[in-house]
Amino acid sequence: MNHADFIAAYVAGNVKVDIDPKAAARYVSARLLVPLMTLPVLGIGVALALVGWIFTGLAILAAGIVVPRLIKRSAPHFVLMQSLQDGAIYTEVTRGNIMRVTMIGEQ
Repeated sequence: MNHADFIAAYVAGNVKVDIDPKAAARYVSARLLVPLMTLPVLGIGVALALVGWIFTGLAILAAGIVVPRLIKRSAPHFVLMQSLQDGAIYTEVTRGNIMRVTMIGEQ
């Protein structure tokens, strides 16, 4: 199914979309470079806490821990919305078995 057919069928409610949450989390994490950004944020939080800005450092440290988890938790929704908007992403996630699209009535 191509992207235009997918959008038309999704809007009409004629498709069932299954998204693997773990694969979607890996995909979004890699696409947004979450691991690359997490380590410096955690380092900045620790450094601020050590130099006396304790509450600011702890807040940044907490954000560095919580934000990647929130990103990974919302990954399936992100994958679906991005695949509805961009044909290249739709092709990438369907070929990578992150998202499976089946017509309702097919098995």
